[in-house]
Amino acid sequence: MEETGNVLSAALLLLTSGVLAVVACRALRWPPIVGYVLVGIALGPGVLGLLPEREAIGSLAEFGVVFLMFSIGLEFSLPKLIAMRRLVLGLGSAQVAATLAIGVAGSLAAGLGWQAGLAIGGALAMSSTAIVSKLLAERAELETPHGREVIGVLLFQDLAVVPLLVLIPALGQPAERIGAEVVFALLKAAAVLAALLLAGPAVMRAWLGLVARRQSTELFVLNVLLITLGLAYLTSLAGLSLVLGAFLAGMLISETQFRFQVEEDIKPFRDVLLGLFFVTVGMMLDPAILARHAVAVVSLFLAIVVGKFGVVLSLSRFFGSPSGTALRTGLALAQAGEFGFVLLSLAASARLAGGEALQPLLAAMVLSMLAAPALIGASNRIALRWSRSEWMERSLELHRVAVQSLEAERHVVILGYGRNGQRLARLLEAEGVRYVALDLDPERVREARAAGDTVVFADSVRREALAAAGAARAAAVAITFADAAAAVKVLAHVHELNAAVPVVVRAREESDIERLKSAGASEVVPEAFESGVMLASHTLVLVGVPLSRVMRRMSVVRSEQYDLLRGLFPGGGEAADAGLRLHSVGVGPASVGKTLGSLRLESLGVEVRAVRRRSSAARLSPGEAGSLEPGDVVVLLGAPDALEAAEDRLLQGG
Repeated sequence: MEETGNVLSAALLLLTSGVLAVVACRALRWPPIVGYVLVGIALGPGVLGLLPEREAIGSLAEFGVVFLMFSIGLEFSLPKLIAMRRLVLGLGSAQVAATLAIGVAGSLAAGLGWQAGLAIGGALAMSSTAIVSKLLAERAELETPHGREVIGVLLFQDLAVVPLLVLIPALGQPAERIGAEVVFALLKAAAVLAALLLAGPAVMRAWLGLVARRQSTELFVLNVLLITLGLAYLTSLAGLSLVLGAFLAGMLISETQFRFQVEEDIKPFRDVLLGLFFVTVGMMLDPAILARHAVAVVSLFLAIVVGKFGVVLSLSRFFGSPSGTALRTGLALAQAGEFGFVLLSLAASARLAGGEALQPLLAAMVLSMLAAPALIGASNRIALRWSRSEWMERSLELHRVAVQSLEAERHVVILGYGRNGQRLARLLEAEGVRYVALDLDPERVREARAAGDTVVFADSVRREALAAAGAARAAAVAITFADAAAAVKVLAHVHELNAAVPVVVRAREESDIERLKSAGASEVVPEAFESGVMLASHTLVLVGVPLSRVMRRMSVVRSEQYDLLRGLFPGGGEAADAGLRLHSVGVGPASVGKTLGSLRLESLGVEVRAVRRRSSAARLSPGEAGSLEPGDVVVLLGAPDALEAAEDRLLQGG
């Protein structure tokens, strides 16, 4: 009972500390990995000594790495590798090989031996897939030239882990046996790979199909755990690592239709156990040793960041990338990664390097991961400052955008040319409305341009690209991507260029509506709301409600959700009629300082819907507007004659 109590108290201590550490890291915008490592340092034997020995929880923590490798296997596919072969097999393999060579050379110079150098070089060759891919996704840079290079290199690094996991344990054998052990380990790995890859896909599809037909979520999750841990156990019986079997399990499942469901099912186990693994990494760090080697920690940190940046930059240029792309790629990959800790723990287990010798290196790797968000965040400024060709590339890009938009007047600027952007473009073409679309996927842009669409490669978030697209003279702007943070930046830039232009924004959730409207969106279209409305309308028709009544009901529901459905912004060539419409009016100098109430616009038969304040790029309700300011734009709803009279009053001040 006492032993059970000790285990329970240790588990509660880990859970409490982990929760607090992750909350703190989220607040500081640090990766959660850093919080787990700090928890391990604080609670481990080097400081408070509140956790049992590392070996006592190491076996459980190893499952975190098993599930991480399983997730990597799910992402791997032969078609993806073939499509990115130049980046993966070219730039990626060159980066790993160069870092391995530098690690071996440095280890030999330090007198540690080539075996330790190979393990350390392999560890330092890894970059953080979790941190870098998340940051690039948040910055909408995954489809940029440097984003594709970064993902290609990360993919090869993940693949390179597999042979390194086989090699490093073999390197711990006596010198006269290393060659035979390495060859034997590689032959065993090749045999296991061949057997599983030849027979595995058909067996996996049949088995998962059989389980899925039972329609039991519990059974399906248990089956995924069985496959993952079962294959890991089989590879361990063959003398190979557990994580190699997990990688193979993920790769086999990636070829089935159940891949995405499996990925969601396994994610909670992976994240929790991986956090536990990084706690054990922190337990390996002794603050007393680190204090004695503070200079070495800082020196190694600089060596990792500067060295990896230099290697990736040089290789990217060698493979033909422009200097701006190479700079961004180098900065994105200039840090250590999760698998570096895995490989170093293997090196320590194989006694390739002493524990104290690895302490400064582990600390430097953690610091490099902390620095990753700052380096990636500054990459654009650094590229523009130090790359001469970057300015030329930007100028050419803006020139192409401007050429497409120069002939257009009162056109629509479509930001994002995915499915929603293309559907909007088709409807605009059908109505004879000109448009200019911006998109960051070069393949999509190439094919769309070949088909005659008015789309150009450009970053919608950049003010210069919006100006070149003619946002200042556009009739409307449509943001078709569902990234609220990027949309807020776009709204600020658009209203700097043209405070009166209406902007329609797509949102993934209704919770984004207020944020986007506050940033200046004329209307926000939430996907969740629209799918619910369509689901309800189809259901009502199928149960016998007359179609005309359903249409009226849906019209009422939408008018309550979307303010602008009570009126429309007419185009320049649209004939006047007696219907209500929206009209945006810039405030004249004579009205500045006056309130809407003092202008008595309602007496003219119009309704003030909103005020767009240029100074704050905010969309204000009439009650929030207060005194009118220079640059304010008032959105009015009314009949054409009433709107004309209200416009005169706003321009003349009364």
